[in-house]
Amino acid sequence: MGGRNIDLDFCSSEFSFVSWLEDLHLIPLVQISDPFYIKLVKEFYSNLRMVSSPNEEFALSSSVKGQRIYLDARILASILHIPHTGIYVFEHKKWPEVKGFHPNQILSILYPNDPNVHPNMALITNRLSVDHRLLHHLIVHQILPAGGGYAKLSRMQVFLMWCILSKIEFCFPLIMLKTMVRAFSQKKSVLPFGSILTKVFQHCQIRLEGEIATKLKKEDTYNKSTLNRIGWKKQEGIWTYCPKIDQVQRIAREEQEDKCFISTSNMFGAATVHIPLIGFVFQVLLQKA
Repeated sequence: MGGRNIDLDFCSSEFSFVSWLEDLHLIPLVQISDPFYIKLVKEFYSNLRMVSSPNEEFALSSSVKGQRIYLDARILASILHIPHTGIYVFEHKKWPEVKGFHPNQILSILYPNDPNVHPNMALITNRLSVDHRLLHHLIVHQILPAGGGYAKLSRMQVFLMWCILSKIEFCFPLIMLKTMVRAFSQKKSVLPFGSILTKVFQHCQIRLEGEIATKLKKEDTYNKSTLNRIGWKKQEGIWTYCPKIDQVQRIAREEQEDKCFISTSNMFGAATVHIPLIGFVFQVLLQKA
């Protein structure tokens, strides 16, 4: 619920992904370490409403402790000190269709040792470099939270990585707002952006005195000890993935599941997916900038 951030001094000296984020002025987004307020976060989402018409700039409204909160991409960007300009597209399952974007191109960058990259390949994170792995972690927590952990990448996450690697401006505040709607719509969803919402509450002058604050854990900050904990070791000057035994077993199981999925897909062809009504409404919503 809280979020993730980076030890800027450490990561800047060790990894390239920091400069990628700097190029798009996104560093403030990965420096947020405010405590979050579970009760107020729940209240924010329970009162969340869309207040814009289809032809207007997307906007949300909520109330916390009787105080109204109004958010659009410009306001959220101002609160977080990040840009609100750039392209916007969202696809839940398929690859986004954007001029200049070719899945094989970014997949060749993410999986340089695989000569057979293709758009329908299994997108497994344990084969990523440390820079790409950490970038994916930050996207999952700070931009496009999703259930299921880090084992696999979604096509939309890969597209966002392409935008960042290619220095393509993307309206990140807008996708964050629409992700809030998704969390509100899904009953079992973990409520995202806890620490970011603390920034929103402060901007709206909502009194936090007397509220129970939850601090981020030490492992929520990416530094040397965090990397060691998740299996990355620096050996002869190179960060190398050295997963523990339980991690190796999990990886093998996930890879086997992917092979079974690919085999089944080839056998039966494209499946017909029945999307619940609320999921369909959300899909239409996300596709509209």
